[in-house]
Amino acid sequence: MRLIEQQMIDAIKQRKDWKKDNTAVYYDSTIGVTSVHLHCNHIASISDKEVEVYDGGWQSNTTKSRLNAIINGLCDGFTCSVYQHKFEWFITDDKLIHQFENGYTFARV
Repeated sequence: MRLIEQQMIDAIKQRKDWKKDNTAVYYDSTIGVTSVHLHCNHIASISDKEVEVYDGGWQSNTTKSRLNAIINGLCDGFTCSVYQHKFEWFITDDKLIHQFENGYTFARV
């Protein structure tokens, strides 16, 4: 995991606003949800029970890397991930494979 991704996960866990380079974390205490943005595009919403992922309109390697860092840091990284095969994105959730869809929700552990 990249240093910026570890710092992002730390900010999410500490429920604090944080920004570095192209990645930003914002915590909304009124609803208890943290949002993650990459290049100002919303890529994840995190609550106490769920992690909801988006591609932000860009299915790039950086977006995929940030999403997988979030999944590994907050969900079961052994059975959950986002990956690409033949230019198409997929989600693995509890070892089941789905086509990637914006707003897919993983359970937090």
